[in-house]
Amino acid sequence: MENIEKLFGMLNEHAEKIEKEHNTTLLEGLLDGLEAWLDGEVDFSQKDATKEDIRKSIQIAILKGMRKSSQPNHQMTPDTLGLLVGYFVEQIFAERLEHDKISIMDPAVGTGNLLLTVMNLLDGKVEATGVEVDELLIRLAAATADLTEQPISLYRQDALQDLLANPVDAVVCDLPVGYYPNEEIALEYELCAPEGMSYAHHLFIEQSMNYTKEGGYLFFLAPSHLFDSEQSKQLHKYIQKHAWIQAIIQLPDSMFANKSLEKSIVILQKQSKECKSPKEVLLAKVPNMQNKQALALFFEKVKMWKEGK
Repeated sequence: MENIEKLFGMLNEHAEKIEKEHNTTLLEGLLDGLEAWLDGEVDFSQKDATKEDIRKSIQIAILKGMRKSSQPNHQMTPDTLGLLVGYFVEQIFAERLEHDKISIMDPAVGTGNLLLTVMNLLDGKVEATGVEVDELLIRLAAATADLTEQPISLYRQDALQDLLANPVDAVVCDLPVGYYPNEEIALEYELCAPEGMSYAHHLFIEQSMNYTKEGGYLFFLAPSHLFDSEQSKQLHKYIQKHAWIQAIIQLPDSMFANKSLEKSIVILQKQSKECKSPKEVLLAKVPNMQNKQALALFFEKVKMWKEGK
């Protein structure tokens, strides 16, 4: 914790100084500090600081900047959720990871916190791609990836347009929820709404499927009402045609400020002739994180499900 506190203190001090002197936002001041650190103009490094220490320090500084920013697209996936997604990636790819790397893409990478949490957990075993339309967020992601020495190829573009990325073994994504404004591009998708605007989170699921290898997996942080909305019939049909639902894991209510923000982890597998549909879909609820006994039972349930796959 000492490394994290010291590093955050220095980053925050630099960000506040730049914010004041140049009349910018705190996030822009932070980006200035990270890029100056990478260029060797300042040195924030702490002796014995791990990649996770560096990621967490930057994450806390970004969160502080986001609280001061009024932009609705400036959100960040909390660590707890990132670690849970990473745990499921690790479980599903366990055998492969013993002797090989896997490729992962996050099509809504933001500041990179979800992707980097997973990469730090599977350190040295992942080659990653991230896509983000917001310039400030993708520059923060790039600086954090460089400082934590994690190999990510980043593309600044609308992720729902054609991507330069190659198909990957796995997609991780905290789905952007809402309507997608570009109706012309939405028309190219099977999940385009028959009337009115299409849901961005549905289109992100389809685009993620387009860039996943056959038999690959998709790990989504999705709104808990994903399968209960007015466009969900179409989504059900699409998933039945292209994927198998492997797991739906409800997250603790205590993690979210109100019911409308609640999320679940949805794990899909892209259909392939070489693979079979799952014998059993894992349906589970993550208990309160403070309840160690209930958590142990939850992880035991996951282990039993995995062994039965």
